Amino acid sequence: MHSCKPFAECRICLSCGRWGTLERPVVVFNGTKGRLEHKMEEKISLDKTGSVAGAIKGTGTTIRIFPLRAPAYEISTSQVIEDHAGGDELMLRDLFVPVKRDDKYLHAADQRAGAWSILTGIAANHSFLSGKTVEIAGLVPDIPLPDYPPMPTHDSPVPMPPKV
Repeated sequence: MHSCKPFAECRICLSCGRWGTLERPVVVFNGTKGRLEHKMEEKISLDKTGSVAGAIKGTGTTIRIFPLRAPAYEISTSQVIEDHAGGDELMLRDLFVPVKRDDKYLHAADQRAGAWSILTGIAANHSFLSGKTVEIAGLVPDIPLPDYPPMPTHDSPVPMPPKV
């Protein structure tokens, strides 16, 4: 399934596969200053090798920057050998530690974000079965959108890199 829709002051394009044996997410941001690509590949263990389920492959994470009017470069990443690249630990801390950490970018999901996340998968399944576009908001009306961090508007000035 492939879809491009306006979302939270930007245009988001999703390609979604219903089933895969490995998670290999690729996230791409195209913007006025260039392009950012983030790729991550999990390693899988089908036998008793002792590897952590959901662990990230040692060389499987890359971040590449493609600046406008400049050569591309790669940013080094650190390797985390924990479940889901350390995300499980952060989630458990958010759920069970009474003192909450500062979260100015609103990474921690609330019930609204959880509902929209689940509804995204449900909409994808409906779309796979019907072959049609499914509006997420039409599945369960009146669920408010989650909070989002402040973003520039389309009218905000964007400084451009100088022409070379």
